[in-house]
Amino acid sequence: MFDLDRWQEIFSSIRSNVLRTVLSGFTVALGLFIFIVLFGIGKGLQNAFTEGFARDAQNLISIFTGRTTLAYNGLQSDRTVTMNNEDYDFLVGMDKEKVGYSSPRYQASLLVKYGKESGTYQINGADTEEKFIENRKLLEGRYLTPTDLERKQNVAVIGRMVQRDLIKNGSPVGKDLNINGTMFKVVGVFSDDGGDWDERHITIPITTLQQMKKGSDTVSTVYIAYNENMTPQEAIKYGDELKSRLKSRKNVSPDDENGVRVWNNAQNMNDTFMFLAVITAIVTFIGLGTLLAGIIGISNIMVYIVKERTQEIGVRKAIGAKPKSIVALIVQESVLITVISGFVGVGLGVLALNLIGDSLEEFFIKDPNVGWVTIFAAFIALVFSGLIAGFVPAYRASKIKPIEALRVE
Repeated sequence: MFDLDRWQEIFSSIRSNVLRTVLSGFTVALGLFIFIVLFGIGKGLQNAFTEGFARDAQNLISIFTGRTTLAYNGLQSDRTVTMNNEDYDFLVGMDKEKVGYSSPRYQASLLVKYGKESGTYQINGADTEEKFIENRKLLEGRYLTPTDLERKQNVAVIGRMVQRDLIKNGSPVGKDLNINGTMFKVVGVFSDDGGDWDERHITIPITTLQQMKKGSDTVSTVYIAYNENMTPQEAIKYGDELKSRLKSRKNVSPDDENGVRVWNNAQNMNDTFMFLAVITAIVTFIGLGTLLAGIIGISNIMVYIVKERTQEIGVRKAIGAKPKSIVALIVQESVLITVISGFVGVGLGVLALNLIGDSLEEFFIKDPNVGWVTIFAAFIALVFSGLIAGFVPAYRASKIKPIEALRVE
């Protein structure tokens, strides 16, 4: 392995056959380059789709009501269906083990004033778990507490854009907002991955907003983040059960798709996972295909190289070289070319992904990258194949009698 004379022979052979060496290395470098770029783009697709579902809880079921389109159970069609606090408790209590987080929401668009600044914002009456449902991050202060709901406190958690619009100087925490003529103390500021629209929302206790609406117990939407241990299929079945039970409770026809509506992220995630699985399979197939092409390429070239050097092998054997030394010489040369070419392919592949960066976001490819474990595995596979590619023809050639080897043209 560390025989200086052997290494000198290897480098002499490489210098004497530059074209042959370049062709050998090119197939390896190209295979790794294409493999890394393809896998990186596949990972970028996964990142883009995952981020698309990160705005709210990925395991979210949203339940709305509307106007019925079918007469049912003695009730006429075109009837407005509304939910209330008892409906929320009913839905959450159906199977508590399947509920991770939940929150009712009663929303209204109201005028908000602070000093000389004013604007109309969406006011969300919710409970303490809304921050998990919306994946909100607190920038200052706190979120709602059970005490706020129980005492119907006039407190508000505002979005970052509300702060920018209304309270332009200093911390907003502790300052008072005039919401539809009622003073609310700001207790927190949040950011939201949903963007500016979601950050122009203001959350107050649902009990407080219902009280402002003449003691109403109306709930606009029920949000349930199902247990993350559930599979998409189980979550889809759970969402269908919620829809069916609420329709029965509200005397809505099972065939009426408008009276009670359920948006289940599990269905979207299931479809997305299936799509990503197909994309991943295609990328994997093509990536492995390029690696296989590299393996076949270097194997063919090594067969040619050994055949070309048959006379040289005959001379070596004629002057006393042992078969194992001949095999070791060719295998070392093959592995050296494979390793150097592999490093080149890896470097170019990683560089290409870094240059691509987020420039392909419009094509739903975000932060394309490949883990070093995957790169290392592909690199080792090619090096090992280079070893085999050199060993097999070299071993066969080393078995040829010197006189026969010398006759080969």
